[in-house]
Amino acid sequence: MASTIRDVARQAGVSISTVSRVLNKTCAVAQDKRERVEKAAVDLGYIPNPNARSLLMKSTGGIGILLPHVSGEFFSEFLTGLDEVAKNNDFFLLISASHDRASEWQSSVQSVYKRVDGLIVMAPQLTPRQLNLVTDVPTVFVNTPVAPRDRQLVDIINFDNLGGTRAATEYLIELGHRKLAYLAGPERAFDARERRIGFVAAMDAAGLEDYTILQAGYVQEAGRAAATTLLAMEDLPTAVVVANDYCALGLASELMASGVRIPEDVSIIGFDNVPSAAFARPSLTTLSVPIREVGMQALEMLISRIRLSDESPGRTVNLPVELVVRESTSTPLAG
Repeated sequence: MASTIRDVARQAGVSISTVSRVLNKTCAVAQDKRERVEKAAVDLGYIPNPNARSLLMKSTGGIGILLPHVSGEFFSEFLTGLDEVAKNNDFFLLISASHDRASEWQSSVQSVYKRVDGLIVMAPQLTPRQLNLVTDVPTVFVNTPVAPRDRQLVDIINFDNLGGTRAATEYLIELGHRKLAYLAGPERAFDARERRIGFVAAMDAAGLEDYTILQAGYVQEAGRAAATTLLAMEDLPTAVVVANDYCALGLASELMASGVRIPEDVSIIGFDNVPSAAFARPSLTTLSVPIREVGMQALEMLISRIRLSDESPGRTVNLPVELVVRESTSTPLAG
């Protein structure tokens, strides 16, 4: 397997941008760093990508945005934040969606990165190495799993998937719920795994073993299908923690259509706080991700790399999520 610029940066103990400056001779770099980079490149047999090199020498004014999907309120809010910062800084956005297919991720990476000054990537199901994102272009990863060995090489913005779900579950336990269920997101998704771990951690810490975990997804249809499974159980759980709002809304809709009262019979908590969660009936208790602000912060971080020639090691930002209590949760009925 061919060596990448990330391999050179790691072996030389410098940032990717420093490697780029040494190999492309774009500006002065301290002699000791230059020597380490040149030696690492020779030792690893690294050959720079000529397309990426030409991109570094000339600004395009473009920012590539690689997402799993572009439809729905979550991604709309994220793109709104990106668009606001892009306009204020005279950048334009090139947006590509993979639909969670590995082959489409590869096509998106190859088609976009040669035409932009930087990338923002949200890939919950793939690491940067699995994406084969071998490029000299500055990149910020959002809600994407990054191996510890690579965290000094890339900028990352994540939100507290595990801690948020744990807090939501603890809230239900404090209300008096003892028989809970969890509707999990896609098995391969990094954020879904973290949220599931948070639920189990809260239940284990409380010494509660009577819980059910169902594989669901991030769409309303998954919530409706899960409702059918729950309704077939001998006893319904008194509360359900759900991996995202769309699935939670689908669950609530199907349960209510079957005569189950929300929250009197079953309390429900979602995740994301999409705008429609506040207007559902009953309104949905959920964990609020500041997704528009995430988009804004990601692009501001990227622009600082592009314009200031920032050579500092990769930065990791973990944003907290906030529990927003609405009508879909209450204390369980006595008995």
